[in-house]
Amino acid sequence: MVQLPENCCNVELRRLVADRAAHLCEYCLYPEGDGLSFQVNHIIDIKHGGTTTADNLCYACIFCNLQKGTDLGSINWQTGEIVRFFNPRRDFWGKHFRLDEAVIQHQTDIGEVTARILDFNGNERLLERQALIASGQYPSASALKQINK
Repeated sequence: MVQLPENCCNVELRRLVADRAAHLCEYCLYPEGDGLSFQVNHIIDIKHGGTTTADNLCYACIFCNLQKGTDLGSINWQTGEIVRFFNPRRDFWGKHFRLDEAVIQHQTDIGEVTARILDFNGNERLLERQALIASGQYPSASALKQINK
């Protein structure tokens, strides 16, 4: 997780990352708004050799960002294999996940470890998505583009 300093270039980079993501969490597709904190996230953390460049940054809601932390992936408990997380810069959301009402279902091993570690379907997160669905805010038109790519 990174909070970019508030200087000219970093403000521009943060704006680029937010605009490119259409102000959605690039992991769970939650829309920015209503005071929910969104952060610029290193996909590959600096401690693992990642850089603070547009290609290695994504926009993440505080829930996904805190759960992901500096992790790169997790263990697939069925195979024992280490599997990387979903990478918003190179992966298509709709290949790894499927939206089933408020539940984000995984479709691949990458989707499974990402959904599990980022706790996409925890009770509070499901309730939030259900409320957004009821008010017509989820999935947004921008989120549908990510889902249907």
